[in-house]
Amino acid sequence: MHVTLRVVKDIPSLREGMVFFEVRRALGAARERFGFRLVHFSVQRDHVHLLAEAQDRRALARGVQGLSIRVARAVNRRAKRSGRVFADRYHVRALKTPREARAALVYVLMNARKHARGRGRLAAGFADFCSSAAWFAGWRRPRELVFGLETARSRKRLPHEFVGMHSGVDAPAPVVPPRTWLLRVGFLRRGAIDPDEAPA
Repeated sequence: MHVTLRVVKDIPSLREGMVFFEVRRALGAARERFGFRLVHFSVQRDHVHLLAEAQDRRALARGVQGLSIRVARAVNRRAKRSGRVFADRYHVRALKTPREARAALVYVLMNARKHARGRGRLAAGFADFCSSAAWFAGWRRPRELVFGLETARSRKRLPHEFVGMHSGVDAPAPVVPPRTWLLRVGFLRRGAIDPDEAPA
């Protein structure tokens, strides 16, 4: 499923500094619950894109609801505000074919390229730090040539309060590996993804 969540107007940009780290931590805490699995995400200024797997409609609804509550609490805590964070009911689209799955992966992982048009682009070869690109395994280039991946994964680049007791080199993954054929390997029938691709 491709899920889109939009926030209300008075929320600070979800991509800004500590707000983003709060959002990422909240996504990680809700990444696998109630038969819902968060596989990929992209955090934009006023909305969030998710690629998720769910056992059924109830699991999807409960999973998105739980995730939304965690993210809302995190944003309100960081912004020192209270009240609603998400503007309306989420939008969801089922992915049924390799073509749809690949298009959704490009749309979610490379969404920053879409929104950067006319305001300074994401540099060539770079993946979006505010997405789960660092945990994606379907890049056309070797990982070393997709810039920014190791920075996003490194716990050394996390603010101190987010590192916690984690003892490894990498930060805790905010997503889980896909289990469905479409998101594991099916999309590759339409080709691996280049970091310079932009959503249509």
